[in-house]
Amino acid sequence: MLEDLGSKNGTSLNGITINEPIYLQDGDLMQVALVQQFVFLSSDSTLPMDQQNRMNPGKKGKLRLDPRSRRVWVGEAELIPPLSVPQFNLLNLLYNQAGEVVSRQDLMMVVWGEEEAISVSDQAMDALIRRLRYRIQEKDSTHEYIITVRGHGVRLDNPID
Repeated sequence: MLEDLGSKNGTSLNGITINEPIYLQDGDLMQVALVQQFVFLSSDSTLPMDQQNRMNPGKKGKLRLDPRSRRVWVGEAELIPPLSVPQFNLLNLLYNQAGEVVSRQDLMMVVWGEEEAISVSDQAMDALIRRLRYRIQEKDSTHEYIITVRGHGVRLDNPID
């Protein structure tokens, strides 16, 4: 059930602002305020592991992610609890440009947005990268997935599983 508890910017379900509690259906798109969107997936709609590569056609590697459900797997293990929004946005950008160096400025723009990125410190960016590395290493400590290329940026090294 989805209910807006009198928030300032409201809550919408499938593009319609809700004013009273409503039951969710599999695949419903929820938007909280104007910033965050979620897709509701019932427990009956889990995807078998052998079909996960279909979520990202052409993307192969030990680390996989599904941008629609915001789920991440390292090998066969899913990252639970899910990544924070900034961590997922950072990983998603690196994942989509796997093997390529992404500048710190580009990372900041994607993670925090154009206006906020101006005030983000290098220490905040380093802390975010460190926390993301730690979360991935919880599932696989044998490989360094996120590589810092000094003076240039960061890249994802996603080995073929």
